Amino acid sequence: MKKKKILVTASTFPRWEQDTEPRFILDYCIGLSRFYDVTVLVPAATGAAEKETLEGISVIRYHYFPVHAWESLCYPGAIVPRIKEKKIRIFLVPFLLLAQYRNLRKYEKEFDLIHAHWLIPQGILSAFCKKPFLVTGHGADVAELNQAPFRRLKQHCLKKASAVTVVSKHLQQILEKTYHFQNASIIPMGCNTAYFTPANRKEDYFSQGEKKVVLFVGRLAEKKGTVYLIRAMQYVDALLVIAGSGPLEASCKALVKELHLEHRVRFLGPKPHTQLRSIYASADFFAAPSVTAKGGDVEGFGLVILEAMASGLPVIASQSGGITDIIRDGENGLLAQERNEKQLAALINRLISQPRLARKLSQASLETAARFDYHIIAEKYRDMIENICF
Repeated sequence: MKKKKILVTASTFPRWEQDTEPRFILDYCIGLSRFYDVTVLVPAATGAAEKETLEGISVIRYHYFPVHAWESLCYPGAIVPRIKEKKIRIFLVPFLLLAQYRNLRKYEKEFDLIHAHWLIPQGILSAFCKKPFLVTGHGADVAELNQAPFRRLKQHCLKKASAVTVVSKHLQQILEKTYHFQNASIIPMGCNTAYFTPANRKEDYFSQGEKKVVLFVGRLAEKKGTVYLIRAMQYVDALLVIAGSGPLEASCKALVKELHLEHRVRFLGPKPHTQLRSIYASADFFAAPSVTAKGGDVEGFGLVILEAMASGLPVIASQSGGITDIIRDGENGLLAQERNEKQLAALINRLISQPRLARKLSQASLETAARFDYHIIAEKYRDMIENICF
């Protein structure tokens, strides 16, 4: 029987093989391709192919500015942080919206359903197309930009969508409170538990000797709370390894020098998944010190936490956003209050001094990650898609 065709739209996606950009949309599409013929429509990026097949998934990248070298709105990172980093990029927004809408209308007739990831801009543009669409909220697209004119556009999107999902209960509550929208289902993105496993561990991978290794993976941006983790290392005799880059990279490195922590903090820069699998498994603990940013942006879910858990790491995290959908304090991880560096330090020291607790949380991490495997997540989306369309 011929598979139904799904067009997935997004604004964050790997530009090429071994890219360091987040790949959760690609992994979702790979999972969904067991049931449907999946094509991804994403913005173009310098050096990326306009059309290609990436790990079995058809990818179409559309140009959105006459001078292609100036198409810098979406990569690396995400649209809102890119604009905050360089305000002039806001002038690229109308070009992106027009190009995405034009390409949606061009390709929609070839597909049975559109799955728009992020309410803004993919969801609001899909609401003006003719095909049925499913929209998924991931974080800032739900938590921020809730004033005019975006509020009305989001309301139109939520009203027109055949189904709405969000990746955490926190985001579901924002939609209920801000838009009085009661019909959002919670289906998170997932983790490839066959790829991220404790078997990837390499002893003394960081040349740390006898020291324990605390790992942070993610963008160096305000909501990730990295500065609080760095400050916590004043009180911890361990090595903090930071894998990632972002707008706060320079200030984070300056803070390390200011606190004289060069011997305890190491920056690796952004790494592709092929290297991250060993980086995760070779650490001893994982830290996710996320906070609510000034504009309201918050951790939508925390996929790096799942990747760390699948690698067998005990997790220390903040009680922030969707993280509490994953971590239950004392059961499968340890939770600290936002912006509390001394509490973060105390929890890390607790794991160092209590190896039995660390082993217990390591096993709980593996069990938790298994529930979020992409095979399971893809099946949940298949059930929803079948109910709304086929």
